[in-house]
Amino acid sequence: MKFDVEEFAAALIDAKETGKPLDELFGKVDLEGSRRDAFRVAQEVVRRKVARGDKVIGFKLGNIAQAMQDKFGVAEADYGYLLAGQLYPESLPIPGSEFIAPFVELEPGFVLKADLGGPHVTVTDVISATDYVVPAVEIIDSRIKDWNIGIFDTMADGGSCGGVILGAKPRKLSEIDLGNVAGEIRFDGKVVATGNTGEICGNPVSAIAWLCRKVWEEYGLTFKAGDLLLAGSCLAAEKLPPGTKVTGSFEGWGDIHFEYTDNHNGLSIHAL
Repeated sequence: MKFDVEEFAAALIDAKETGKPLDELFGKVDLEGSRRDAFRVAQEVVRRKVARGDKVIGFKLGNIAQAMQDKFGVAEADYGYLLAGQLYPESLPIPGSEFIAPFVELEPGFVLKADLGGPHVTVTDVISATDYVVPAVEIIDSRIKDWNIGIFDTMADGGSCGGVILGAKPRKLSEIDLGNVAGEIRFDGKVVATGNTGEICGNPVSAIAWLCRKVWEEYGLTFKAGDLLLAGSCLAAEKLPPGTKVTGSFEGWGDIHFEYTDNHNGLSIHAL
């Protein structure tokens, strides 16, 4: 079958907008450039959304911790663009109609004060370019039925990003030992997942350096001052059922709260 970037992008957008996942994405299609072809689909999805009024605000790295690779059976990292339309305010309800089959993760987010990128980015470059870090909950969501995905599927699907809730608790890198911060997810007050930022490439700073080198090598991409970069989850993602009060917590850093409601007809907070 012929590889058609526009056809695949349209299918992914339709699945998101209708809430009806695709049975499969690529199927028997021959991906001549493999990962690069898949990323071209993600770029076309982003292009269309930006043309409709959305905005690129950064990038995400995912599936970086071993716990995440074991969870979904994808044995390598994925990544994708972050859009303004994927941000949700903390402490406000999110209606169940926003996602198809969501899981929730906990990770640090880096906000840049300087441009960052190129083939030789090091940890020191990341430190120098980072303005501050914030705690983040990412809601991952696949537009492909039952999360029956491989690396090419999730790459085309924007790293399976659904939404991001940022905690308004910025810290300078000098104010937090980002290589050893315990984290947990609680549903209705009960701990359902635990982890440590040390599971993210030993230190999330190293993960961001790797991401910079990777996207430069593969696509010639760099990041700009003001971009938000997510370093990947420090714990195994937990399936998110409607009607759940969610807390993402980093020890000594703070909590992020929101409620994922079972109201599929409610007002989206994006309309506020």
